[in-house]
Amino acid sequence: MNVSVIGTGYVGLSTGVCLAEIGHQVTCIDIDKSKIEKLNKGISPIYEPGLERFLQKNINTKRLSFTTCYEEGLIGSDIIVMTVGTPQGPEGKPDLSYLERAAVDIASHLNEDTIIVIKSTVPVGTNNHIKEIIDKHIADDIKVDIVSNPEFLREGSAIVDTLKADRIILGSNKPSAIAKVKELYSTLNIPILETDISSAEMIKYASNAFLALKISYINEIANLCELVGADVMDVSKGMGMDRRIGESFLRPGIGYGGSCFPKDVLALQHSARDAGMTFDLLSETMHINNLQQLVLIEKAKNRFGELKDMNFAVLGLAFKPGTDDIREAPSITIIQELIKSEAYVATFDPAASNNMEQVINHDNVNYCTSLYEAVENADALFIITEWDEIISMDLFQVLSLMKQPVIFDGRNCLKEEQLLECEKIEYYPIGRPNLLRRS
Repeated sequence: MNVSVIGTGYVGLSTGVCLAEIGHQVTCIDIDKSKIEKLNKGISPIYEPGLERFLQKNINTKRLSFTTCYEEGLIGSDIIVMTVGTPQGPEGKPDLSYLERAAVDIASHLNEDTIIVIKSTVPVGTNNHIKEIIDKHIADDIKVDIVSNPEFLREGSAIVDTLKADRIILGSNKPSAIAKVKELYSTLNIPILETDISSAEMIKYASNAFLALKISYINEIANLCELVGADVMDVSKGMGMDRRIGESFLRPGIGYGGSCFPKDVLALQHSARDAGMTFDLLSETMHINNLQQLVLIEKAKNRFGELKDMNFAVLGLAFKPGTDDIREAPSITIIQELIKSEAYVATFDPAASNNMEQVINHDNVNYCTSLYEAVENADALFIITEWDEIISMDLFQVLSLMKQPVIFDGRNCLKEEQLLECEKIEYYPIGRPNLLRRS
């Protein structure tokens, strides 16, 4: 099929590249000229494992191209995929202005009947709202059908999540439109759920909010485990063996972040309020997550008392490994709290340092190019993101470089056998017994 993808952000670029990879002719449209120039040279503007390789491959095979021109990008398109961002607006309500503007641009350049697939994360009712905008601006003899097709991509594994997804959701009131979009994905052999538009829109929010709830729940269990002397890793493993619960998203830590969970939980809460419902469970999920991001700071204060003039190494800045995304990352809260305490911070992240420096540019913060540079002369070490480089670090070398052998592990990612080999270490995990070897 000939496919036009509107927007080359994280979802749009991943979608466009993967659709080209499975054989479709894809044109991606974006108003950012500098981004389009880079993309046409095979340079990805986002950090995503495997993406640039597929990008260059499909440009070379002439299945993938990029343009800023709607007229050029929409010619002969069988399906138009909208992936325009819907950032968080006031009180958590999604800002639909970019999506609405794109709808007008599409309508203004359409010269034949088509199907528009909306992958952008939007509140219930938005797909119908966008259709009304398009119908208002297209020629009278052109017909457009809308299909809601929410994305479920995880940063750091977008290619796999697209090509080997758990499910594909298609919502429309036109069976013929759903049938056409099913053809788009036919070679992937992924289960497809056909539903109405409103249900498709709700599935996205309900899924992300549930996963956020699951994370906050296990973090509260972790906090309780510390108080009663239980090991949350064993608890979560035992819970996950129950097929009704499952092991995914039962890893305790310092809270969720990123571009999806915080925004989507707020958006669902806003939708509930608009419908006259108080969704207290979502409020508590967010409250728990906000507190959890401060857990390591509280542990440090309990250990040292005042943190003023102390040196702390912060390993990991991205909200998760495999991405350079720092949106709503716990590392931001932790570094800001250390700055408030007048402490000094040395950080390391394999991908996200430049992005973090744009957010926090302070004399007390040093962005290091190596892990071992960051830990040198540190009074304590915070592990924030479980990058492979951090999990596999030479612990003996790290401890030898530190002023004090104190580690606060926000991801419980260091191996117990390696910790036990250390003659002198103070190790403070989440929801597990501390390991204190001071002699």
